[in-house]
Amino acid sequence: MRLVRWTPDDLVRRLDDVVAVYGEAMGYRADLLKARRGYIATHVRRPGFRAVASLTSEGHLAGFGYGYLGTPGQWWHDQVGRMLDPATRRRWLASCFEVVELHVRPPAQGHGLGAGQLRALLGIAEGSTTLLSTPEADEQQSRAWRLYRRFGFMDVLRDFRFPGDERPFGVLGRDLPLPPPAASGRAPT
Repeated sequence: MRLVRWTPDDLVRRLDDVVAVYGEAMGYRADLLKARRGYIATHVRRPGFRAVASLTSEGHLAGFGYGYLGTPGQWWHDQVGRMLDPATRRRWLASCFEVVELHVRPPAQGHGLGAGQLRALLGIAEGSTTLLSTPEADEQQSRAWRLYRRFGFMDVLRDFRFPGDERPFGVLGRDLPLPPPAASGRAPT
């Protein structure tokens, strides 16, 4: 497995693969994936865009992650920002790298790919904070929640509902930059 940094053009070239991994990891219907494809293609033009990918030795996409600097007028930024009081909004959103997507194909999960992708992505991110949203789940059972907690993400909003998705989400954040990896190779705490 190879972890690589992607340019916007790299992600667009592999958009079919990206959408397939996204759909597998999130369990979304095909009609939703068609709309998501368009969103992802526009995200590559956002300020501070960064992306990473995990590729098999044959070049198949096993996982990916990307994000960008959040700014007023962006849908996710505004949805989250309207729920925060002014001081909390300034603290988290003033210079924020939004982790928009971080996914690993289900058969490849549990082998450290997500942690590698997250560390690499946050290592090249701009901004003084980072935020992400993830579906609410049992934190002890969910690989995603365990990963984010190992990386020191804290609660910013819980049980938040985005328009168009009936599931509740947690919005999690942490300061940047990440500390260097611990000697044990474990994610930061």
